[in-house]
Amino acid sequence: MRITQEKSERHTLAVVVDNEPGILARIAGLFTARGYNIESLTVSEITADKTVSRITIVTSASPATLEQIVAQLDRLVPVHTVTDLTAQGAHVERELALVKVRGTGDHRIEALRLGDVYRARVVDATTSSFVFEVTGGRDKIDKFVELMGEVGLIEVARTGIVAISRGR
Repeated sequence: MRITQEKSERHTLAVVVDNEPGILARIAGLFTARGYNIESLTVSEITADKTVSRITIVTSASPATLEQIVAQLDRLVPVHTVTDLTAQGAHVERELALVKVRGTGDHRIEALRLGDVYRARVVDATTSSFVFEVTGGRDKIDKFVELMGEVGLIEVARTGIVAISRGR
């Protein structure tokens, strides 16, 4: 008997839900109970009356497992839609990070130079540190944080990925 393992691939899911207490916990619980990992999770209200929210979930799964995840999400009562943006094709993903680095001596000059290269904005500066705001894809943020580690990384806060399909 030959056992084949399907390859896990990274997928970005957009889940539109009623904005009600406990829905995020139910969705996270669905992943936890089945041993699925959530790599990134963001939530925001998307209607003026604040009754509907969009949850963006990034997870890695085999095609069969992903199909199961989507089906289980679809069965939750307050869920309006579940869209696999990765399977759908072209989509835009962005993340925001606030990155605090040392800002003294040569570190100051190098931090500002790297910030300029990565089009990061200085949103706070003291005599001893900078806080940069950097936006972009996950790889860009990862590389910026890695390079700032060599300069004198103090702290990082990341939003998680937000995504939207391209075109109509």
